[in-house]
Amino acid sequence: RIDMDDRIALLGANGNGKSTLAKLLTGRLAPIAGRLFTTPKLRVGYFAQHQVDELYENETAFQHMARLMKGAPNTKLRAHLGAFGLVQDKANTPARALSGGEKARLVLAMMCQIKPHIMVLDEPTNHLDIDAREALVMALNSFPGAILLITHDPHLIEACADRLWLVEGGSVHPFDGDVEDYRRRLLGQRGAPGAKAREAADRPAPKRNKKHERRAAAQARAAHADLRRGLRDAEALIEKRAAEKARIDTELSDPAVYDGPTAAMVQLLKRRDEAERRLDKAETQWLDAQSALEAAEI
Repeated sequence: RIDMDDRIALLGANGNGKSTLAKLLTGRLAPIAGRLFTTPKLRVGYFAQHQVDELYENETAFQHMARLMKGAPNTKLRAHLGAFGLVQDKANTPARALSGGEKARLVLAMMCQIKPHIMVLDEPTNHLDIDAREALVMALNSFPGAILLITHDPHLIEACADRLWLVEGGSVHPFDGDVEDYRRRLLGQRGAPGAKAREAADRPAPKRNKKHERRAAAQARAAHADLRRGLRDAEALIEKRAAEKARIDTELSDPAVYDGPTAAMVQLLKRRDEAERRLDKAETQWLDAQSALEAAEI
């Protein structure tokens, strides 16, 4: 069972089925047996390693987003890309010229445009540098939905996950311990050489109040809920103001406007100036909301 406040990391050796489980949960694979229950309106975002290599190499980040968000105003597309660090020239750079980390950011931006309830991330840090990894940690910890992680990065697991599932032997079940406990378990299975390794394997795991830790993690995410809500409201306002301006621009593109009364044309131009000011104000509000959220999460 996966609930909206879950932060789950999958443990297990390569080849044991972690990616297969991810594809099952995201609808890429159908169950051979058994049943999978989801709410009909569930939106699942999926980040897979191979997706970075499947970008259209001659298209820019902006063009990728425009295809997914058909009809969205340019300001909204750029605001969405900017939230993932793809600003100004980077948004207009062909995918072939982006770094591995920038390509990963673009894939994450594309995944998040559906506003998923659950994000399934398969090795999301493979192409990221240290700064980008820290930015990913901050983004995941502020995400209001559920997360399922497949990663060999212990820092990402410790920073973002509060539940561990072990995938092995054709099954998956909760792992009662932390990453260090899992390492000791592997050392024990392999017959760890040396006195220090044997001592590590035999050392009892520290007792942890997992219920308390999970509640604390949920409270930390909820602490910034108002700021995230304000950011979403600002995004919606930008979309509304951009639509108002687009309607006026459509009217101004009609040649009949310039053949009609001068007063009507002047009034229309004034309305456009006002729409432009309101859009600028909405974009400033979005930037302020984004800055406030980033400051709160430091």
